[in-house]
Parts: sequence; structure tokens; C-alpha cells
Amino acid sequence: MEKVLVLIVGAGPSGLAVAACLSQLSIPYRIVEREDCSASLWRKHTYDRLKLHLAKEFCELPHMSYPSDTPTYIPKEQFVRYVDAYVDHFNIFPKYSTSVESCKYDEVSNCWDVMAHDKVTGLVTEYTARFLVVATGENSEGIIPQIPGLDDFPGEVLHSSSYKSWNNYAGKEVLVIGCGNSGMEIAYDLASHGVETSMVVRSPVHVMTIGLINFGMKLVSWSLPVNFVDFILVTFANIRFGDLSKYGIVRPNMGPLLLKAKTGRSAVIDVGTVELIKKGAIKVLGPISCIRGDYVEFEDGKNCYFDSIVFATGYKSTANKWLKNGESLLNDNGMPKREFPNHWKGENGLYCVGLAMKGLAGISCDAKNVAADIKSIVDSMGPF
Repeated sequence: MEKVLVLIVGAGPSGLAVAACLSQLSIPYRIVEREDCSASLWRKHTYDRLKLHLAKEFCELPHMSYPSDTPTYIPKEQFVRYVDAYVDHFNIFPKYSTSVESCKYDEVSNCWDVMAHDKVTGLVTEYTARFLVVATGENSEGIIPQIPGLDDFPGEVLHSSSYKSWNNYAGKEVLVIGCGNSGMEIAYDLASHGVETSMVVRSPVHVMTIGLINFGMKLVSWSLPVNFVDFILVTFANIRFGDLSKYGIVRPNMGPLLLKAKTGRSAVIDVGTVELIKKGAIKVLGPISCIRGDYVEFEDGKNCYFDSIVFATGYKSTANKWLKNGESLLNDNGMPKREFPNHWKGENGLYCVGLAMKGLAGISCDAKNVAADIKSIVDSMGPF
């Protein structure tokens, strides 16, 4: 058994941010991570062409800026280097390949009892922690929806987290399901290299340029009303892209920034996908009704052959699989019960970081709040 003051579960950007903030306040902690590295989603489960869609000033972790020569929009590999430098700078030593199997609150000891499995040695460690920080992220596990006939599809089926580049798909017919940023970028990567590409667009989506979104973020930071900023963004986006409904892409009624704040759904940053859609290089299709062999049937009656299907259908939190007694903090989907900005604190020393759907800026804010709250409690309590 290992007795710790704070146990952080997850060594992605969220967990690392908490560790850094606690270090700044001289609060001891232990951090465990199920993968064999930090920021595993960024290292292992993102496509090669990925860049951060927000300017670097909105994407810093607490207490450490990017180097002065960092580009405004940071490529994946450069962000990973920043994470590595962050780990080194704050002397963070996660216990890797350690999967938390169960966690429950002990009313007698007023501590969290955590059982963690070392995936390399097979040994089980029991932690007793006064404070528990859930930092496993909202993107813990990829979602592949159930579609009638999918199990019998003879071609390749993969989640976007396993997609790397177009190279494996030359000469194939590929269907990308999902029209968020991942779906749009994957479709562009495929079609721009000559791969026959179709994309399923099932729901309304805002399409913006990277410049427009960052312009909107700055306007909001100057305290302009979100509704007014959204009006400006939609007006300029309509001028830039024209009416996309004729191509199967419809805008939501709610503006892009308000939609993000209310639901967590981000606007799509166009990387050239719209132009390929307009040229017919990417075919836009509606909802799927079923799959029959290697043919996909759509609700509008279309029936198309595909060699591969890529599901860019998002992720989900898996915290509820191992966390018991977390009802004060998380709902049935493993996401915060309370709305931002009061989402990060539960009862009995339970916290979450990185589950507010606010990106890296939200992670930084959460981590600072959690560390400060733990500090205030530690200062008022006796020896642990």
C-alpha cells in the first residue's frame, strides 16, 4: 500500500498541468498513467497532419510559455516536444503502464482507496489518497456507433484515432463518417492525394477559417458579447464560403462560439476541404440506414461501394469504468455534472481536470483551480 496526499489519474496535458501547479505550491502528489508515455493521445492516436487550431496563446499549459520561435499554429510534433519539455521542467515522473482498475471512497479513513495494475509486471498497487484528481480526459476512448450490418463489412473499419495518412488508401474507395475537424481533415488528406473520398454529414456544422475563429476569440477576450461576435463570424464565413447547404452542409441556428460554450461542439476549421467538396473531389452523403456487404445504403436511397470506412465520430470519457462514489462530480457519461466554470470540484477531495470541453485553455484554468483548492484545504488540516 502507498499512502499519498494527491493521486492524479492520467498523464495527458490535464494531469501534467495539475502536477505542475501542485509543484509550484510544494504539494506532494503521485501521477499514474495507463499508457507507456505522457500525452499518449497526441503521440499515438492523432493523424500526421494535425495542427492546433487555436493560436498558441490559447494553448499553453500553466506556468510555461512556448519558445519564442514557436509558430502561431503549432504542429503535432512540436506540441509533443513542448509536453516533453514541460515534464522535464517541472520534474514530473508519472508511473507509466499503470491502469487504475477501481477507486472508491472510504468513509472511515476519509480517503480514496485506489487499486492500480502494473501492465508490465502484473503487480497490483493499492493507493490511499486524501485527494483524487480525474485527469483521464474527455477523449479517453473512441466511439464507433452501431450501424446495422457493420460487423459484416469485409473492408477495413477504423476509428480516426488509428488514422495516420492517405498512404494506405491509394486506389481505394473510402467513406469518412463524421464532419467535425477530424473528419474534415481526414477527408481532405485523402482526396487531396487522389483517393476516392466520400463523407457522411449527419448534422449541422459551422465551417470557419482558422483566422476567423482566432479573431472571434480575441473579440470575446475584449469583453464583446458572444452573440455579437457570433454574428460577425457567421457573416464573414458566409462571404468566404457562400451557401454550403447546396453541398449538404447546413449551419446550426446557434452561433459558433455560443454553441461551443453550451454544448462543447467546435466549429470546423477549413483546411481546404470545402473547395474539394465544391469541385466534387469529396462527395457529401447523408445519414446511413444500413450496410450490406461492402455496400453502404443511405437514408435517401443511395447505395455505394466502399473499401474502407473511417469513423471520425468522436470520443468519450471512461472515468466511470473505474471510479466509484464519483456521483458528486460526474454524470453517467463520465462528464461533469455542473456547468462550467463550477464543474471541477466534487465532494470528499474529488476533482476533475480537462473535462469541460474547453481545450487546452480550459485545462490550464482547471489545473490552477484544483491546485489552489487543495492548497487551501491542506493549509487548514493537520498532518496526513
